[in-house]
Amino acid sequence: MRLTLTDEQQMIQTMAREFAESEIKPVAEELDREERFPHETVKRLGELGMMGMTIPERWGGSGADAVSLIVAIIELAKQCASHAVILTVNNSLYCEPILTFGTDAQRERFLTPCARGEKIGCFSLTEPQAGSDAANQQTMAVRDGDHYVLNGRKIFVTNGREASTALVFCQTDRAKGRNGVTALLVDKGTPGFSVPRTEEKLGIRASDTAEFLFEDCRVPVANRLGEEGQGFKIALATLASSRIGIAAQGVGIATGAYERSVAYARERKAFGVPIGQHQMIQWMLADMATTIEGARLLTLRAAALKDAGQPYVKAASMAKYFAAETAMKVTTDAIQVHGGYGYTREYQVERFFRDAKITQIYEGTSQIQKLVIAREVLGGDA
Repeated sequence: MRLTLTDEQQMIQTMAREFAESEIKPVAEELDREERFPHETVKRLGELGMMGMTIPERWGGSGADAVSLIVAIIELAKQCASHAVILTVNNSLYCEPILTFGTDAQRERFLTPCARGEKIGCFSLTEPQAGSDAANQQTMAVRDGDHYVLNGRKIFVTNGREASTALVFCQTDRAKGRNGVTALLVDKGTPGFSVPRTEEKLGIRASDTAEFLFEDCRVPVANRLGEEGQGFKIALATLASSRIGIAAQGVGIATGAYERSVAYARERKAFGVPIGQHQMIQWMLADMATTIEGARLLTLRAAALKDAGQPYVKAASMAKYFAAETAMKVTTDAIQVHGGYGYTREYQVERFFRDAKITQIYEGTSQIQKLVIAREVLGGDA
């Protein structure tokens, strides 16, 4: 794999960095405090072509590669993890599966507006009894002529309140288990589709996390993504891809906390010298820098494998697992470097600490990533 970025990838990285520093950084603390969705900056991300980065231009995207998306997510997450996950969900969890499994008519209707950033999409898989056990879908869709009648409840839907369309996974044949799961594209505003609540969260507070309720919601068969019973396959393929984006989010969160810690270690004095001159602080910063670089390289490797059309499931899980653990450890140490100030909002590292935790949970917990990695190492029967 390349260890350096191409000119185009560097250009995208620079664009994302400059946008994050000039437009996201000044509002990140306020958005977090108010739990407010960043409509203005997300609109600008769309205008810059970043909401559908890996989608071909024919369908409203920028036609960039996976590595470009990853470096952009890292730059956003260095300033605000909420922006990073909004971008990741729209690109990888919504747009990409429609591009991969959808018909041209579905791409035109459901993909193009979201790839252009005119609308936002979301991915609705998790249920109260179907988190890590994603195959245990209880939401049911019964065929009725040229429609499905959808009933059930979904939780923890990122972008759920703001999305115009949801990619919803449900059972169409309970007797078949995971082979009876089907994916449907459901427009917000369809009768029987409601958003009864949004979550109050520890972190990524500028990103909304919603609950969906479906009560005799009639969805046209034409809105089915892929074939009936193909939904679980679509979900797994989509999650493998999006885990690279969450790994990038973890790298960005860790990097943001690390950079603030380095700056603080240079200015804060204790015992007559900057604290960066004390060995115990130096060791903490050295550990941060080393693990961040490892997480970054694992993440870029997974994206490069995807771009090359090679298997990347194991690489994606390794990247997601290591980057999430790195983000949590680095942000914990960042608070320690800042001492008492780290526990306050003044120096922002507490926000990075709160944002880091979710990377160990969504898109498959760290424990699930270990299972995926082990199965890939040992073979399919492990």
